[in-house]
Amino acid sequence: MSKERIFEPYQKAERSIIKKYRKQLWSPFIYAIKHYDLIQEGDRIAVCISGSKDSMLMAKLMQELQRHSDFPFELKFLVMDPGYNEINRQKIESNARLLHIPITIFETNVFEVANGSEKNPCYLCARMRRGHLYSKAKALGCNKIALGHHFNDVIETTVMSMFFGSQLQAMPPKLHSTNFEGMELIRPMYCIHEEDILAWKRYNDLEFIQCACRFTENCTMCDNGGGGSKRQEVKTLLRRLKRDNPDIEKSIFNSIHSVCLDTFAGYKTGGTAHSFLENYDRRGQTPAGLE
Repeated sequence: MSKERIFEPYQKAERSIIKKYRKQLWSPFIYAIKHYDLIQEGDRIAVCISGSKDSMLMAKLMQELQRHSDFPFELKFLVMDPGYNEINRQKIESNARLLHIPITIFETNVFEVANGSEKNPCYLCARMRRGHLYSKAKALGCNKIALGHHFNDVIETTVMSMFFGSQLQAMPPKLHSTNFEGMELIRPMYCIHEEDILAWKRYNDLEFIQCACRFTENCTMCDNGGGGSKRQEVKTLLRRLKRDNPDIEKSIFNSIHSVCLDTFAGYKTGGTAHSFLENYDRRGQTPAGLE
């Protein structure tokens, strides 16, 4: 009678991506890579790890892709310490060891600077984090950084921009950096649902940091907490809407791929605002849908 094979935690996590959660995780990951043309031969990609479930899963997905890819590319697993407390720093390091992710850690003073700002410390923190990641990645010879934003981040950001930012603005699968020449940002988990990330986490008995911000360490205002953030408000709203329309999230996601500019009174491209009046007379008819 043969004994059942016992897998190490990292092996179980890797195997579950390909086997148990292939439809929920691996397939949408590969779809995003191919559909949005995120990775090319010879790329050197800095996989940016915050210590969350999303970024840790992204690291494992990228490792698997590198093993099975038809063309070579390089990975650097980058952890920026913006001023984590000791518990969170140790948790990130221990999870990286557990999952066999060879991380490179570098320190910054992002939390100290952002938390000293009276005006929107969260916005300043996000901008500083991104800048430090680009800078370190470029110094390591990388031409891309990969962030762990997923399907739900995309639709929540779209709704938030309309409700609280007075604009229709989404989160693209990739974009060129405006401040770091030759650098590009990619989002390989663009099509993966958060509920499936949580299922993978629970199946593998993994625990990751949630809110590491010194400004909101109790997590009550954190996007991943129980909170009072605008993102949490949108999460709650979408859950309510989903009760009556199970496809509401899919509809929002599909809508950002099917924007009908002819029906908008105004839009921006390249930072320049445009009005529908610019081409109204030339078209010689009312924009579709506004008759």
